[in-house]
Order: sequence, then structure tokens, then C-alpha cells
Amino acid sequence: MPTTTAVAPTLTPTARDLGPITLAFGGDVHADGRARAVLTRGALSAITPVLKDADITMVNLETAITTRGTAAHKEFTFRAPPVLLTRLLEAGVDVVTAANNHGRDYGPVGLQDTLAAERATGMPVIGIGQDAAEAFTPFRKTVRGVRVAILGATQVMDASLAGEWTATDTHPGLASAQDPTRLLAAVRNARATSDVVVVFLHWGTELVTCPTGRQRELAAALTGAGADVVVGSHAHRLLGAGLMGDAYVDYGLGNFIFSTASGPGASTGVLRLTVSGRHVVKEHWTPAVIGGGIPRPASSGDAARRGASWRALRGCTDLQPVKGAA
Repeated sequence: MPTTTAVAPTLTPTARDLGPITLAFGGDVHADGRARAVLTRGALSAITPVLKDADITMVNLETAITTRGTAAHKEFTFRAPPVLLTRLLEAGVDVVTAANNHGRDYGPVGLQDTLAAERATGMPVIGIGQDAAEAFTPFRKTVRGVRVAILGATQVMDASLAGEWTATDTHPGLASAQDPTRLLAAVRNARATSDVVVVFLHWGTELVTCPTGRQRELAAALTGAGADVVVGSHAHRLLGAGLMGDAYVDYGLGNFIFSTASGPGASTGVLRLTVSGRHVVKEHWTPAVIGGGIPRPASSGDAARRGASWRALRGCTDLQPVKGAA
């Protein structure tokens, strides 16, 4: 009987075996009112070094990318020309999500124009598509061997518009998390082929600075399905962030490029996470202030105060600080 020699299997490196990567996140972006200044080249120069200081940077695109279409029957509707995506790329943003309650503000034409702008500018836009399969397709990037997958979805849509706005097997629209079944399946699928899985959500209640029960439930379900990082926005206010078990959750990134004038809605910042394996090992919040629609890093003295205020928001979340974080 011939003898056989055992051969050790070739192991594919996993994120746990590779060096750490950095992810950065900002909140809501549009180009209406004061925020129209973002369309000017160089308008984001003050915040650009912060945005570029990460391997992958992401924001919430809270606007349709179109100059056409008919406005939806709702109180606020936003649209911007494709140059907005170009300006974001120039500033260091790598991917945006359009899964929010403004992604289809200008109807089917606006949706198709947004998808066309993605192709024309080269800015990846997730959470939107010609059907649900496309809307739930993650952005993927490999950073120094670490395979990252990022999904976008919205838990917030006007009740009267949800049916028309939701992507289905046969209908273009947004990735909806009002029923999280499909999102959870997408997370599990991404988990099977990725080292780090991120979900960016539109969720919460406007102007409320503590997470709602629905947010807590969805965060727990997503982390249980395999998400390593869950972040989001919608409240136009900053909310708390920290560890939920082994995963990292940020309940509210606030406004970022937005027409807000002053007050709490003008408090913003960039969340930078260092991820090693599947674990966030460092969190860093760069406080910023929106002026003229544009975020600018806070001055050194003001940054310390704003940073302490941001950490204090964790108090009503049941989340835990990253070990060793300030």
C-alpha cells in the first residue's frame, strides 16, 4: 500500500494576522443653503487632513445627486450636482451611503442620476441601486491584506414614501432596514468573505441625543450577525459611541457638511477607529464646528472641551469605552 505524506494546509491570512487599519466616519452631507459652499474647490481644506488620515473614510450623502427630477412631497428635499462627489473625493472621502430619508428626494430621475454620478465621478455610493441586490451590495476594499466590507441601509423613511423608496427584487430604491431581515442576511454574507464588516445606518430620532429602543435592538442584531463596526446618523445631533461586546457602535455622527447655522447642530467631528483583527483597539474623535455649512476642526482649547462632551454622550448608551482610550 503506498504511503502518503501529510501536507500542511496553506492558510489564507486573516485580519487577525495582519497589521491594523484605520477607518474614519463623518455624518450628514448635503449642498443646500450655506452648505452649497462645499461645491467650491478647496472649501474642505481645513478638514481634509483629518479625512485623509485613515485608510477608508466615509460619510452619509444626505441628498440626491441630480439637477433634474420632481421634488418628493415632504418638508425638506435636497439635491446637488455631481461635483459634490468630486469635492468629497478631493477631500479624502472614499465611499458614501445614500441610504437615508433624502436619497430619493427627486424621484426616479434623481435616483438614476445619482447612480450615473457614481459612475462618472468614481465615488462609490452604497445603499442604493436598481434593485435590492445592488442596494445591499457592500463597498469592498482590501487594505494591506485586510478585506473590508461596508454596507449602507436606512431605518428612517417617511411612512407615505417607504413603499416607493424601498429597493426590492424588481424595483430600484434604497436599502431599507425597517425590516432588518435582508440587511442581516447581507451582513452574514459579508462576514463569510471579509475580515472587517461595517454597517453605516440612517437611524434614530431627530434632535434626540440618546439611542432609541429600535437603535439598540438593531445594533445588537447586526453585531450578532457579524458586524464589527456599526455607525450612523440622522438625529442632526451627536450621540454616544463605544463597545457593544466585541463590536463598536456609534449611535449618531450628527451633521457634517450641512446648512445648520449654530448651536448643537453645528457640533460635529470625525470618528477615527483603529481596527486590529475584528477588534477596535483605538477610538479617536476629532471635534469640529460647522461654519458657513463647512466643518472645521475646533481650536485646541475648544477641542478639549468638545471632546469631553462627546465622551459624556456615552452615559445613556450602555456602551463601553475602548480599553485604554481617554
